Amino acid sequence: MATLATDFLGIRSPNPFWLASGPPTDKEYNVRRGFDAGWGGVVWKTLGEADPPNVNVNGPRYGGVWGVDRQLLGLNNIELITDRPLELNLREIKAIKRDYPDRAVVVSLMVPCEEPAWRRILRQVEDTRADGVELNFGCPHGMSERGMGSAVGQVPEYVEMVTRWVKASTRMPVIVKLTPNITDVRLAARAAQAGGADAVSLINTLNSITSVNLDTFSPEPAVDGKGSHGGYAGPAVKPIGLNMVAEIARDPETAELPLSGIGGISTWHDAAEYIALGCGTVQVCTAAMVYGFRIVQEMIGGLQLWMEDKGYSSLSDFQGRAARHVTDWQYLNLNYVAKAKIDQQLCIKCGRCYAACEDTSHQAIAIRDKRTFEVIDEECVACNLCVITCPVEDCITMESLPVGAVDARTGTAVEAYGNWTTHPNNPLAPTARRPGS
Repeated sequence: MATLATDFLGIRSPNPFWLASGPPTDKEYNVRRGFDAGWGGVVWKTLGEADPPNVNVNGPRYGGVWGVDRQLLGLNNIELITDRPLELNLREIKAIKRDYPDRAVVVSLMVPCEEPAWRRILRQVEDTRADGVELNFGCPHGMSERGMGSAVGQVPEYVEMVTRWVKASTRMPVIVKLTPNITDVRLAARAAQAGGADAVSLINTLNSITSVNLDTFSPEPAVDGKGSHGGYAGPAVKPIGLNMVAEIARDPETAELPLSGIGGISTWHDAAEYIALGCGTVQVCTAAMVYGFRIVQEMIGGLQLWMEDKGYSSLSDFQGRAARHVTDWQYLNLNYVAKAKIDQQLCIKCGRCYAACEDTSHQAIAIRDKRTFEVIDEECVACNLCVITCPVEDCITMESLPVGAVDARTGTAVEAYGNWTTHPNNPLAPTARRPGS
């Protein structure tokens, strides 16, 4: 049987599924329920040293974006870091680690950019016997206006400076949580590494306003008639998370930096994608909030079955294998040719592929007798829009043409799928390929 056991920075957990820092990890009661449901680890909701503690709003804290049948696609939150006393959190963390020694317990931290403040809170966290700390350099609302969170994460020099302070003051592994609200996430990852970070986690939430109430004209969630930008999470942010993880994984300067993946993970498949791009663990928040802690059992079972079907005995067998296939556009093979094919047995004759292609694409689908839809190879550029709009899975597929076949659109034979980087027809052919391409 495939094992899901992980060893991330020396932090062991029975599986790679960790609850991310947020409402699900706000207190001992929640964490116990999470561990009893099967989660391999937690990142405790971000602690600060405010006295009195931070004050959260008592009105709505969340806003949603929904798809078909009210499926939640995105969640906006305006909640701040913990509003519970630091001493209470520390006592509960110590009790959890005592009672669940086989689970990962990492503590998220955020204090002002002053070295003594970081030293003080690190000493207190070490006394709990927690496994590590995660530096919250990503929160985009509330705390960032106070010079913390993403206000630090958006400035690589600050990321390096604070990371260096922390590494000099603790024996615990240090994970730096990166903000996606930045032009190039690689710069922040390089800075974290330069400061001595043992790993980075990403992504934190995206700055967002998810909706506007057209009766009151206030952004949602509204608190007494006013709204604020918040942090966006959920399935909708997964593509952004995957891309940023891939950028760090294939950057020559950070290619060896351990990664913990966050962003839109709701299924075992999502988790497997992050691991395939190089992540050693994955963190989940929104899915647990929407479906409850027991969703992890489906994630564990699904990932294990898929690994056994593929012949993988451990996560390391496929960890990072996708990163080598991520490259820049200029290195894509322009000799490759594919065409859309419609399976007439599966087609329900809805016409969505025809409407999409005829109106907005390349007019490469024709209506034949008895409302049969066929691809016009001479016009098809393999854009894939028909596959995306088709409501029937595998009804429309993209099939590559073999070498030597004549492309009906251009009238030329398909060339061997060679190294496009040095092909004479490539106007961007560089002298050397970028690592990871």
